[in-house]
Amino acid sequence: MQEEPVLVFDGLQQRWGDLVLYEGLDLTLRRGETLALIGRSGTGKSVLLKMALRLLVPDAGSIRAFGEEVTTRSEPSMFDLRQRIGMMFQNYALFDSLPVVENIAWPLRVAGWTDEDRIRARVVETLEMVNLPGIEEKRPAELSGGMKKRVSLARAIVTEPEILFYDGPTTGLDPANAKRVDEIMVKLKEQGVTAILVTHDLRSIELCADRVAMLHDRRICWVGPTATLPQESPQVVRDFLTGNFRKDYDPNRVAAELGAE
Repeated sequence: MQEEPVLVFDGLQQRWGDLVLYEGLDLTLRRGETLALIGRSGTGKSVLLKMALRLLVPDAGSIRAFGEEVTTRSEPSMFDLRQRIGMMFQNYALFDSLPVVENIAWPLRVAGWTDEDRIRARVVETLEMVNLPGIEEKRPAELSGGMKKRVSLARAIVTEPEILFYDGPTTGLDPANAKRVDEIMVKLKEQGVTAILVTHDLRSIELCADRVAMLHDRRICWVGPTATLPQESPQVVRDFLTGNFRKDYDPNRVAAELGAE
């Protein structure tokens, strides 16, 4: 695996009123890897993905995608950069009034595709990749939750982006549908896709992720290979994974433990 970083978060600071979300957050995504981002709900995992797309802008710090600074760019100048990143949203973010074919075709049209036969052929090909052939004319309301997830994934990959963001790809799915989504992510990983996987699903992490990063106490408290997650991660990470966060949680104690390790 190449070590070239394609996405770098450096010293991010973010406050909303009394809520301090980030305080010196650093994280690097390497080309060709899948990085799992874990942490308790409300710690800002999804916000981090939106900041990489400049849908939100941090109070301070730097975000560099493909070597280019994101935070200081104008909105019009983000078009080309966003074309290189695909995002699968946790809540699907599908257009209810449009059939599946148009939901998936939307990024192609935004990218300037105009040949209708070419657009439809690419949509059909992408639906086959996510194991949903023949549903082009269905509406989102006619689909199960698992099918909506895969349509959302199809829309994210239809333009063959260089980076993929998976935001809760298996959240709310039954085991069979979660397994289907995991299998698709594994195939994309084998094809060399670079990705950030935001999830609480340990099975997805074990199958898909090369490294794991934990967002905790306003920063990335640990990053390490997935294979070492149970043995070499600090206690706060193991507590999260096993659901054993103590009621007497003390961030100062956690900081001391992390420093010791």
